[in-house]
Amino acid sequence: MNSAGPTVNGFLVLSKPKGMTSMDVVRVVKRLTGIRKRVGHGGTLDPLAEGVLPICFGQATRLMEHLINQPKEYSMTVRLGVETDTYDAEGVVVEERDASGITREDVEAALRPFQGVFQQKPPMHSALKKDGHRLYELARKGVELDLEPREVQVYSLSLESFEDCLVTIRVECGRGMYMRSLAHDLGHQLGCGAHAASLVREKAGTFRLDDALTVEQFTKAAEAGRWRELIRPIDAPVLHMKSVLVSEAAERHLRNGQPVSLGHQVLYAGHLESYRAYAGDGRFLGVVRVDRPQNRWEPFKLFRSDEPSPFAPEHGRV
Repeated sequence: MNSAGPTVNGFLVLSKPKGMTSMDVVRVVKRLTGIRKRVGHGGTLDPLAEGVLPICFGQATRLMEHLINQPKEYSMTVRLGVETDTYDAEGVVVEERDASGITREDVEAALRPFQGVFQQKPPMHSALKKDGHRLYELARKGVELDLEPREVQVYSLSLESFEDCLVTIRVECGRGMYMRSLAHDLGHQLGCGAHAASLVREKAGTFRLDDALTVEQFTKAAEAGRWRELIRPIDAPVLHMKSVLVSEAAERHLRNGQPVSLGHQVLYAGHLESYRAYAGDGRFLGVVRVDRPQNRWEPFKLFRSDEPSPFAPEHGRV
């Protein structure tokens, strides 16, 4: 494979299989496409986990923060009665307790504190750093730290099934949430210990598992020379934002780093609210922000695109 051809800017939505790291998948994509630079992923998944893994190409890497900050949805199966050092099925069992007496009602009650905004301690077996060292490196050396809890947010949490000490839950959450820690903390709440037996990321921002390609499907497409057809537009991860069309004059001002008058279509926009901006021919120009006190658009993150986007609006020019 080689990278001959037009520059690639956009997103590839893959389904990461169990057993691979997120960077393993990126390396496969680089090998198959021949593109070595400006390729990254939009949110790490543990090797145990599977599911949606957006891959960013070219200019799209500049929108990675928007993708990572978007809500994510997971389906997780938790095994009650067995606690591991990594909080998942790949770890060493540190304690086993009888969980046979726990009822569905017990689980529902134990899940209630984990909704909304709350404090969560990250697992020692994680990529977070302490004094320049990855926590998992310290954990492998037997070092245990009293980690500071961090604020996380769960938008929705539902109990999908409960049978034979296996609890399956569906969670929509914000950035920084550790699903393994949720499984571990649920076990403590129930008094029996627990770990994440399986984990699937069903959604990451606007990208859904139903629309994701397996690594095998992408490999076949790449071998057939069709992988570029699978790239999503660069504005795909910011579809949650409102949109606006701008005139040629406004585009020139924005590209020169100059603000543009808001016009009349966004009278109720909030201060610093972000919008997707498009040229009259449908090209995605980038993200602009509302400066409400000055009643103007401020250029925030602009891109160069030659092709119209299928997500461009039809009205709302300023």
